[in-house]
Amino acid sequence: MSDSMIVTGITLLYLTAVLWVGVRARTKNTGSSLEEYVAGGRHVGVVILFFILGAEIFSAFAFLGAPGWAYKHGAPALYILAYLSLVPIIIWIMGPRVRELGQQHGYLTQADLISHHYNSKALGAFAGIISVVAFIPYLAIQIAGAGLLFQAATGGLVPFWLGSLLAFLVVAAYVYCSGLGGIGWTNLMQGVMMVIIAWFLGWTVTDNLFGGVGPMFAQIQQQMPEYLTMPGATGVMGWGAFSTAILVSAFGGAMWPHLFMKFYTAESVHSLRKVSVFYPLFAYLLVPLLFIGFAGILTFADEPLAKPDEVLLKLVMEVLDLSPWVTGIMLSGALAAAMSTGANLAHTAATIAVRDILCHSVMRNASEKAVVKAIQISVLVISLLGYLFALYSPASLVAVLLGAFGLILQLMPMVLGALFMPTLLRGAVVAGAVLGGVLTLTYQFYLPSPLNFHPGFWGISLNLLVVALWQWLSLRGAQAAAVK
Repeated sequence: MSDSMIVTGITLLYLTAVLWVGVRARTKNTGSSLEEYVAGGRHVGVVILFFILGAEIFSAFAFLGAPGWAYKHGAPALYILAYLSLVPIIIWIMGPRVRELGQQHGYLTQADLISHHYNSKALGAFAGIISVVAFIPYLAIQIAGAGLLFQAATGGLVPFWLGSLLAFLVVAAYVYCSGLGGIGWTNLMQGVMMVIIAWFLGWTVTDNLFGGVGPMFAQIQQQMPEYLTMPGATGVMGWGAFSTAILVSAFGGAMWPHLFMKFYTAESVHSLRKVSVFYPLFAYLLVPLLFIGFAGILTFADEPLAKPDEVLLKLVMEVLDLSPWVTGIMLSGALAAAMSTGANLAHTAATIAVRDILCHSVMRNASEKAVVKAIQISVLVISLLGYLFALYSPASLVAVLLGAFGLILQLMPMVLGALFMPTLLRGAVVAGAVLGGVLTLTYQFYLPSPLNFHPGFWGISLNLLVVALWQWLSLRGAQAAAVK
């Protein structure tokens, strides 16, 4: 039996096990209860919630994009660890408030919160549309990652298009059947596996090639020191770009609707705060994957890789020449990262598309069971759109992710108004989000960003300026009217 066949067989067995766990998580109310399918009945405990939220870090981005940036640019890749250190603070502050309001008013999505607070279903639909548009490239990262992993690990026996399709057919199947329950239990299973695989790979690569992490960095310092200083070997990130990438990623990450939906699922405020305390452990576990990227700097110095996102695959498959049994297990752990995050994204995007858009238009009078069925069908549709985006998008995984964070960040004033600042006016936050989003997309795709800052930074700056001016002008108008 060839090595490729062994790797493929192990991976297919793993996919079968994930599918079995996910489908078995279905409860008798999953197909008829919206709260059960979307929020797990609002009684998700600390351990499952920890792994569900952790999947937002350990995605295909972690195994492919992060090492790829470390390999191509060097020190700028450390922005990833910097922004993740801010996430627990955001969970601690926002999480309990979101859960409290969700429990009180029966919210299931972020747009539920927005539309109720601002008394506008149209605004909820607007927020839902922005969310779904931003979700597609984020989901595409996971699908592209699965395809790359399959193609490289099987020596081309399973091509990119088929590998990504296989992984996400499994994801779509168990999310369709079991909703959040399937996501929770498969994330627990996959979370344990991918953490073990990440540290095993980081240790194996650095130890076998350089005798350890210290000697590796000593060699980089002597031979290619530009990789250890800002703005990196390619000049991609000066301090301004580095700092704004951290801010946009941290605050933009807090605006993702799937984060809100997981806050709603927590069994208590105490559970959320426990998760925020332990959450940095997942950021710590990205360290060995960054080490792999730095290892590639020296290993491929003479023949640079055309696709930096493949550095982990090239090191493991071609340089170390591990046993096919080990490679199969490695591929399964890396696939776990892509699949666990992809399941969260498909589930959330489908819920938003139905509850926040269709239920305010063509499904106004639909029954609860019909809404659940529509969400299940939307899981399949959203997964297909993400798959098509992955096939035709040429951008690197990090570039796609940064663009998605910049767009979703424009919801921040709207969300903060609903949570903590009730005096913010509906018109102000809508105008700010629209103009900020347009500016972000302009600098992301059409014009160079001034000072090389993250486009989302300029978008949110304009957004906040518009909100402040609108509020000030409205206050002046109200005062003038009162005087008359």
